[in-house]
Amino acid sequence: MADDETSGADAPLIQTGAVDGEPRRWLKLIDQTRCIGCHACTTACKSENEVPLSVTRTYVKNVDVGTFPQARRAFQVTRCNQCEDAPCVAACPTSAMYTRPDGIVDFDKDACIGCKACMAACPYDAIFINPEDNSAEKCNLCSHRIDSGLEPACVVVCPTQAILVGQFDDPGSEAARMVAREPVAVRRPEKGTRPKLFYRGATQATLDPLAARRPDGDTFAWSEIQDGPGQVASGHPGTGNSSAAALLSYDIGHRMPWDWRVSLYTWTKGVAAGSYLVATLLAATGRLPWDGTLTAWAAPLLAAVFLALTAGLLIWDLEHPARFVYILTRPQWRSWLVRGGIILTGYAGALGLHLLAGPLGGGDAMRVAVAVPGVPLAVLAAVYTAYLFAQAKARDLWQNPLLPAHLLVQAGVAGAAALLPVAAWTQPDAVPPLGWTLAATAGAHALMAAGEVTLAHPTEHARLAVKAMTRGRYARPFWIGLALTTAGLAAPVAGAWVAPLALAGLVAYEHAYVQAGQSVPLA
Repeated sequence: MADDETSGADAPLIQTGAVDGEPRRWLKLIDQTRCIGCHACTTACKSENEVPLSVTRTYVKNVDVGTFPQARRAFQVTRCNQCEDAPCVAACPTSAMYTRPDGIVDFDKDACIGCKACMAACPYDAIFINPEDNSAEKCNLCSHRIDSGLEPACVVVCPTQAILVGQFDDPGSEAARMVAREPVAVRRPEKGTRPKLFYRGATQATLDPLAARRPDGDTFAWSEIQDGPGQVASGHPGTGNSSAAALLSYDIGHRMPWDWRVSLYTWTKGVAAGSYLVATLLAATGRLPWDGTLTAWAAPLLAAVFLALTAGLLIWDLEHPARFVYILTRPQWRSWLVRGGIILTGYAGALGLHLLAGPLGGGDAMRVAVAVPGVPLAVLAAVYTAYLFAQAKARDLWQNPLLPAHLLVQAGVAGAAALLPVAAWTQPDAVPPLGWTLAATAGAHALMAAGEVTLAHPTEHARLAVKAMTRGRYARPFWIGLALTTAGLAAPVAGAWVAPLALAGLVAYEHAYVQAGQSVPLA
């Protein structure tokens, strides 16, 4: 609610003093034994923070536990967990998401570029893009009210005092006392984020996003289940990850942060890295001449074109594309978007120097010298996306220690396949070594993909993502993509004719992998 409407009910907070010169850190306690599911906190938050329709900073999730007549409805007030080690802060490339000295995880809309890395990183699906200003936002404990000595709007309006805020190490804080002395729980502690949002009396049926099964049909108790393109349907699609009967009866819609542009970007980047890498390594091993058409200009030029396409897709995917320069002008160095931007910039410089070797008269000596930093930069350009995906702590499918190696293999497939038609036209003697390279990398890709889908996965989240990729919504692009890519095994015999098939297959496979990793509900 607005300040002028609630000022009569507002009570001063505990004094915001310091301990040993450091500000006390804020915490929030939600007592689910008192929550009646009235949604007053949701409406107060929307009013206070002017949250538009279709998105929400906080809402009340409902789960029906048990079976009639032995059944009850459990509630969970769902919002940002104010993590001590916040993944969104680490992933944000411009520090638009940041942790205040008092521990509140806040956001700066003027710094947001709309890359959605924070959304992908959050294990609680608590961040959204505001449709009115295209910037990321979430619950920030009503930090503007706290700075004015007022409680958050949700705390003020809760009719049963189920929501409390306080400060660690404050002996007068009821919230801190209850956290210290009462049995409380946090959501998804296995992610290591150390949430400062604590639940008293909550059950596994609500805390675990996969504990309750999804209702049959397309509706919750009083709302539709949003399950269209780009949507993540809430609840377990099977029987639920709980021994007790649990049915999700109300939840809000959730969207995947990254769409087909990110899937395509991983492919164009693979072509950009692989083209130069394959040609240069073949030249270094004596399979191709350094001054041949392919190595001297065709491969680096092809890499440069696809690198430009990669940059274009990255900028296109931003909600604020005009702010893309913030990645370089105000970098947050833990973010792999920033590190990737530096890698791609360095790689672009290496490609430019390689192309200038002929006009500048440097010849083979200059190309070899450029390859010394150029090859490592190409490798880094191919694999850094694995580390970017790994910052998305909630997406268990992407937490694969072999993903960097797999992306490097995919770059080999993409580079060899992209170069084969060029070689057939400009340098036919390069076709055989490129064909064998494509066959070897396509075989390695098939083996690694088979391992990905056949080995047991350590979490239910990862298992459901693999199921969506192989038997669900993304099964068609996955299997078609895998079949087309393995056509590259015939490259030593068929030559350049299989190259378009391998490239198309890699696009389909990348799309299935990227989208399936985001298809499992988090809240």
